[in-house]
Amino acid sequence: MAGEIPRAQPPPDVPAPGRHPHLLLWRWRRNPLRRRTDRLEGWVALGILLAVLVAAPAAMFAVGDTAYRHYRSTAEHEARTRDHRPAVLVHDAPRHPEPGSDEAKKTRYPVKVRFTGPDGTARTGRADVEPGLSADSTVLVWVDAAGEITEPPLTSEQIRSRTMGWAILAFLGVVLTGLAAHAATALVLRRRNLAGWDAAWAATAPRWSRSP
Repeated sequence: MAGEIPRAQPPPDVPAPGRHPHLLLWRWRRNPLRRRTDRLEGWVALGILLAVLVAAPAAMFAVGDTAYRHYRSTAEHEARTRDHRPAVLVHDAPRHPEPGSDEAKKTRYPVKVRFTGPDGTARTGRADVEPGLSADSTVLVWVDAAGEITEPPLTSEQIRSRTMGWAILAFLGVVLTGLAAHAATALVLRRRNLAGWDAAWAATAPRWSRSP
């Protein structure tokens, strides 16, 4: 349409922003607008990246190894101090609303049971049992050295799962720490950069606005 102002376009020989092959390296390339803080920010970012690449796997291995040793020791202690004992239901267990369903097979209800403790005395406690069991039914429960019903010793799968969880947390902790350090450093340097631009403009502006 006649008289319409065309949209601004970059010169044909200048790559569009974001497509320049060296755009990510601009902090190290010579540029009349680049300040010392720009280059410093680039070196700090590179240093943090290298530190995270080294520290994250090391932290993951160290924390994972420590967690594995801890849970392995805990499992061995539980295996020595816990005993599988028969217990008798004091009353009927609740029935599941959908007997025979997959959900019913996985559901357990806490029911009062009677069992013999490690010291030979009769004890009572609550154990999770299958739905629909009648009173006087016998189930197996785990009992600790104090004669209390407890969880079974940690399994190998539980040890691996918990170890992996701590290892992943350690890895993510190092990565997040690196990101936070980079963000804080960039914020400080950019504020310093803006202060430098303000000072330069304060010195230059009077010459631009001076009346002829």
